[in-house]
Amino acid sequence: MNLIIDVGNTFVKFAVFNENSILEKSRFEMPDFPTEFEAVCKNYRSLENCIVSLVGNFDSKYLEQISDKLNVVFLNSSTPMPFKNLYRTPTTLGVDRLALVSASAAQYPEKNVLIIDAGTCITYDFINDQNEYLGGAISPGIQMRYIGLHNLTANLPLLDIKMPEQLIGDSSEEAIHSGVIFGVISEIDGAIEAYRLKYADLTVILTGGNANFLSKQLKSSIFANSNFLLEGLNYILQFNLNA
Repeated sequence: MNLIIDVGNTFVKFAVFNENSILEKSRFEMPDFPTEFEAVCKNYRSLENCIVSLVGNFDSKYLEQISDKLNVVFLNSSTPMPFKNLYRTPTTLGVDRLALVSASAAQYPEKNVLIIDAGTCITYDFINDQNEYLGGAISPGIQMRYIGLHNLTANLPLLDIKMPEQLIGDSSEEAIHSGVIFGVISEIDGAIEAYRLKYADLTVILTGGNANFLSKQLKSSIFANSNFLLEGLNYILQFNLNA
């Protein structure tokens, strides 16, 4: 069994895999790590291996706690990957993007795949049918756009995410919702169309915290998978254990 540990800026995510199947996943705040780690090890005594993906800061004593119990792969830019990385600055490539591309390499071999991660940022990552990662794009996520409008203007309020009732906003709040949400939808649909013009047999994966919110609104045919990053981390772990 494998334990996936995905460390963000505020929260930590756990996922327990039996081969390629998720048995359990959880999310908790950073200070709860010692208790949560001991609990998952107690509940799944067959756990042997672990991968740690760090986006946020992580106390070194937590790393020692993991290493004392499990075989650990610490994911970084030098970790062997199950694809050829043609990114010009590979050391700047986020570990989350590495995991998403790895999931594509595992689940869609010999396919042209565009992975769209709609989270804090919206990232676009492309791997071709030769198992070559070419790169992609990064743009502001939904919440970041709301915050930007509020912080960089004098009078616009900070709003929670909401699907607009109509295209034409008849108040400042409705105009913000229309601009942000329809802007994001148009951006994603436009990006997919641009990739499809170049790669006619394109497979599109939508993941991330806002994937379910957006998936029903997009015109393009996509596969929505909220566990894609976790599945990619599990595949990287298996790839390194079998290397």
